[in-house]
Amino acid sequence: MKDVTKVYDTGEVKVYALAGVDLELYTGELSVLLGPSGSGKSTLLNILGGLDHATTGRVWFRDLELTDLGDRALTRYRRDHVGFVFQFYNLVPSLTARENVQLVTDVAHNPMNPAEALELVGLGHRLDHFPAEMSGGEQQRVAIARAIAKRPEILLCDEPTGALDSTTGVQVLETLRNINERFGTTTVVITHNADIQRMAHRVIRFQDGRINDVTVNETQLAPSEIVW
Repeated sequence: MKDVTKVYDTGEVKVYALAGVDLELYTGELSVLLGPSGSGKSTLLNILGGLDHATTGRVWFRDLELTDLGDRALTRYRRDHVGFVFQFYNLVPSLTARENVQLVTDVAHNPMNPAEALELVGLGHRLDHFPAEMSGGEQQRVAIARAIAKRPEILLCDEPTGALDSTTGVQVLETLRNINERFGTTTVVITHNADIQRMAHRVIRFQDGRINDVTVNETQLAPSEIVW
């Protein structure tokens, strides 16, 4: 990402969600984006994931430039390369855990079996349960299984523990950490929780639409060691 801006024109006022961001993410890295609400973290994630366009600047995934891609090409990029995990799960309530994951595997090129993906997140025993029959942490792990079932190179997580208590949040972080280590999936986690930064390889701090600090962690803590 090179010199990226995102401007929302509200008529009389232009709001800069991103104000000239340069960023590189590395294969197999687990990064945490840290910053207050409104600092530009989610906007950045949406542009990286092909859900939104930058106003100016350039964005690449490897040799593919995303900057000027149309909607169909961005859809292919998301389908083939990116997994998303959001704060509020976004599961289809009328579908079982297996069926929610199958929504992705039916359109992916080289997917896991849905049961295999759910087994990886510790939910092999919950395949045929509906979201209403599961806890918040279990629903989030179904969402992670759905995201990883297509074997994405990039996993983008927007406040994945924001709606969870501390114990359940640690379980979800353990799942993300295991996926990162097992598959080498480049993983980006947005959070307001400053303690979560200690499990990352790098911490990228945002303020007012800009990156104001990047820190490399010499020693990463296991999620169970994090004090919430």
